[in-house]
Amino acid sequence: MNAPEPSFRHKAIELLRRGPFKRYIIGSAISDTGTWMQVMAQGWVLSTLTDRALVLGMVNMAAGLPTLALTMVGGSAADRFDKRMILIVTQVVQIVLAVILGTLVLFGYIQIWHILVLAALLGVVIAFEMPALSALVPELVRKDQIASAVALDRSVFHGSRLLGPSLAGLLVGWWGAASAFFANAFTFVALIISMILIPRRTLGTAEEEEQRRSGLLEGFRYVKKDRTILSLIALIALTTVFIYPVVSVMLPLYVRQLLGLGPERMGILMAVSGSGSLVGSLGLLSVARGKRIHFIMGAVVVVACSMFVMSRTSSFWLAAMSMGAMAIGLATNFGLANTIVQERAPAHLRGRISAVFGLSFFGLMPIAGLVVTSLSDLIGMRSAMAAAASVYATGALFVLSRCDHTLPVAAEVPPEPQPAPAPATVA
Repeated sequence: MNAPEPSFRHKAIELLRRGPFKRYIIGSAISDTGTWMQVMAQGWVLSTLTDRALVLGMVNMAAGLPTLALTMVGGSAADRFDKRMILIVTQVVQIVLAVILGTLVLFGYIQIWHILVLAALLGVVIAFEMPALSALVPELVRKDQIASAVALDRSVFHGSRLLGPSLAGLLVGWWGAASAFFANAFTFVALIISMILIPRRTLGTAEEEEQRRSGLLEGFRYVKKDRTILSLIALIALTTVFIYPVVSVMLPLYVRQLLGLGPERMGILMAVSGSGSLVGSLGLLSVARGKRIHFIMGAVVVVACSMFVMSRTSSFWLAAMSMGAMAIGLATNFGLANTIVQERAPAHLRGRISAVFGLSFFGLMPIAGLVVTSLSDLIGMRSAMAAAASVYATGALFVLSRCDHTLPVAAEVPPEPQPAPAPATVA
């Protein structure tokens, strides 16, 4: 007789009792909160410098192009070198960038080209940070805990969206936008400390370590052979191009122009979105492996319908409810897709496969930031949002219909227990 599936509470407590994952998740929660503070504050500052959606898209493109060019290099580095050191370096660079941006805003020197340059530098950082973070989490837990760890990591990330934008809205209203950038710089210290406290990865066999040093294209070759991963990457790409610009890039203009509201309400709207994302992420732990694709398809419908409602309404509360529902759907899609990819990826290729997966989001930001924003300037924001919702629903459901729904079950984690990482001294 099979043992009952452990509850979410049991899984979370087991992961958070002590050990490297607990240290990571605490540092990540603090750092992510600061990141969302800066996202909100930067979007608001930019909306005061221009009323053109295309300019917001150009900032997105400035960050996306370096990420697109360097993500596979970052994935290879994550497989070859110490992920902790990669993350420490990327956090230090982000502290410097946040301080520079805050200083420019504080003294009134900020211009659009400053934001473009700093966004490009941040794009370089993300190219190395993103695959290292994605590949690090599975190394901090047993193999049978990967799905729970990914879900909890996503829950913390989205939970920080509850606190970060709300704090940023208050700080911007009280002390100006510069305070949010300086606060973000300070929060990176928490993740640096957690990386110092996490022990080095235990070395594998000589053959495994040699495989980690194989070429950049190995990740692409593996993804090409895995129909499930390929379908999920296509889904995230569609989400990035047609949905992401509305919920992130264009949100300041949406709040200012279509709803006629200020930064406090924008912070609330982002917090509502964060609440939905948190609910969606927590729900991942209760989704059976055999039903993951069905849940993803349902989430696609929720996302498309929610954005269509947002395109039609002028009510803040209806927009907020729609954005919350859309956030639940997006968190479900991103979380389940990432869980499936991390479980199916071989350990020696996890950094490069994470990089390929990340390209469908970060790498497509240049296109995402221009397609819908340009359409918005051409035919109006409401019409552009409605059109994007329709195209997204059609494309996403088509992609998922071609996915082999049995593969996630066949790739279930092997029953034999995996040993926990051996104790090691901090390097």
